[in-house]
Amino acid sequence: MKTILDDIIANKISELNLKKQVVPASQFEKMALFHRKTVSITSAIRNGSGIIAEFKRRSPSKPAINMNARVQNVTLGYQEAGASAISVLTDNKFFGGSLDDLLLARASVTIPVLRKDFIIEEYQILEAKANGADVILLIAAALRKQELKNLSKFAQSLGLEVLLEVHNEEELEKSLLPSVNLLGVNNRNLKTFETNINTSKELSKRIPNDFVRVSESGISSPKTITELKAYGFEGFLIGEQLMKTNSPYDDTKTFIDAIH
Repeated sequence: MKTILDDIIANKISELNLKKQVVPASQFEKMALFHRKTVSITSAIRNGSGIIAEFKRRSPSKPAINMNARVQNVTLGYQEAGASAISVLTDNKFFGGSLDDLLLARASVTIPVLRKDFIIEEYQILEAKANGADVILLIAAALRKQELKNLSKFAQSLGLEVLLEVHNEEELEKSLLPSVNLLGVNNRNLKTFETNINTSKELSKRIPNDFVRVSESGISSPKTITELKAYGFEGFLIGEQLMKTNSPYDDTKTFIDAIH
């Protein structure tokens, strides 16, 4: 049965084929940000709140979260409230994002920035580096083990860190690679879109301590973070909960201050 992920990847292949006709990969190395020294998200998470605050306007499960949000206001608010890192959705068709959002976030904050997209080729990793990312997301459900290996090694060769996202035990098995820095457990079921924090709890014992454990999706209260910390999680990716507010600084600060 086709999932939304299948639709997203099919669209991404089509997008990339068009992009590469206009912007060759060699162009990225000529951009100023390509030579910028990256900031470690691993270090930022371990020495801070652990919150990876996400900028996204919408998602397949929520057609409108905050369509009028300004990247610079939201991301700076996140940083000032104590977030360890920023995640920026750059997929346009399904999430309403763009590479401009990534660039504006990079210009607005000094903390690490994650390019969150559906990466299937080295071209997108070069593009991420050239547009100010410090870390990229790879999704195990979208890639074979050899592809995960090749793409994560390529990212690290550029000085980028790698967050590899899994949804189940089978995906986790192929993701335990030395070229991965952070292992993210997505609590959202890609078929039903329901979230269940127990997904993180169940997979945590199978994640070696070499990786920073990150829990993603469905985190709506500081209490949940306290629970997840008991399972070894250090990073917590939160999007919708923080994006649906008109005051990103106030709501993020209140959220982070309540974590024990």
